[in-house]
Amino acid sequence: MKTVETLGKEPIRILAVDDNPTTLRLLESMLLRQPEYTVATAVNGRKALDYLYDNPGAVDIVLLDRMMPEMDGIEVCEVMKADEKLRYIPIIMQTAASRPEEISEGIKAGVFYYLTKPLISETLLSIVGSAAKQVKQHRQLRSEMLQRKLSFGLVQILKCTYRTLEEGESMATFLANFFPDPDRALTGISELLINAVEHGNLNISYALKSTLIKENTWHEEIARRLDDPCFRDRKVTVIFERKADSFYIQITDEGEGFDWKQYLNVDPSRAMQNHGRGIAMANMLSFTKMVFNEKGNQVTGIISLPKGGGDEFWG
Repeated sequence: MKTVETLGKEPIRILAVDDNPTTLRLLESMLLRQPEYTVATAVNGRKALDYLYDNPGAVDIVLLDRMMPEMDGIEVCEVMKADEKLRYIPIIMQTAASRPEEISEGIKAGVFYYLTKPLISETLLSIVGSAAKQVKQHRQLRSEMLQRKLSFGLVQILKCTYRTLEEGESMATFLANFFPDPDRALTGISELLINAVEHGNLNISYALKSTLIKENTWHEEIARRLDDPCFRDRKVTVIFERKADSFYIQITDEGEGFDWKQYLNVDPSRAMQNHGRGIAMANMLSFTKMVFNEKGNQVTGIISLPKGGGDEFWG
């Protein structure tokens, strides 16, 4: 059985897709500067799908050009999202098409990460790093599922508290196992638990986070606020409940709340950023329904069972 430490050392396998050989070589050279990345390439969308089908489980992230002959990037996304084995692979769309309506089209097709051409190495590695973090969480989830699959189905209600981002990320992989489709649930749970600490209890706004990331001081500011008397005693409370036809997770922080309405969907103006899409991903990818209280410091995520669903989800 692979440990969490072993899983963390496994390479992130990237499939880069572009019909321009020069761009492919540039992508490959930029990505391979990071020792944890390996790169395979495809020259169009159809060959990319052939590679995915011929090498099941061998790709962690797809870095996809939007405009290509034979099959464009949007068509590839639609095929992947309709396939049970491919739908959870993060897709990063690289494009010169940055008009809001074109970005919205990509978001509807399941793209939450964007890169604009010409490519800049720092931006590329930042966006790929965000997607790689999602990949690592799913690896940990699958490891835990193999170890404790049957026992998760016995839990009806559970209450937990946590304080730090590290505790929240660990709790996300644990709690996802209680849902009928853990892969689907994980992204949403993780994003909401992180949001509760970062933007809830620690009161870090979207604008401030953008500045902190740009100045490379985000980690230091998180640590400082966790030790600040104004914030250090704040906890996040999580309640999971399994009902006959639905699964519920309620997350409550002790912060001042925020205007959640503008974050339920990905704003095209934020699509090129390396943060700011978490709540939208939770809403669009993970939960059947997501309900905030008016203040914005409590959210309930609901995943409804299909008719006839039940204990068979846990084998």
